[in-house]
Amino acid sequence: MFNVRHMDKNELYITAQMARLKLSETETNELEKAVSQMLEYFEKMKEVDVKELEPTTHALLKDNRLRKDELPDNKSAPEDILKNAPEMEDRFIVIPNVL
Repeated sequence: MFNVRHMDKNELYITAQMARLKLSETETNELEKAVSQMLEYFEKMKEVDVKELEPTTHALLKDNRLRKDELPDNKSAPEDILKNAPEMEDRFIVIPNVL
């Protein structure tokens, strides 16, 4: 079904050594299974047709993609919002100390 390449233990040991990690035999076996699952998933992702989709981001994007700021239709006056505060000091909401 898939043409999946599994990462063998020797590759895992070399990769771990480059990352300065020491893996036990148990950790190596668990990592080998996890990497194989990821490779299978990546192979499955190749089947998805994305030709008609625009990229959501790009490495060379120079401007942030921002939405236009819009006020909600039911604009509440600041006084209406502040009257819901449990405790006020001047025009500030009192926040209890946490520590």
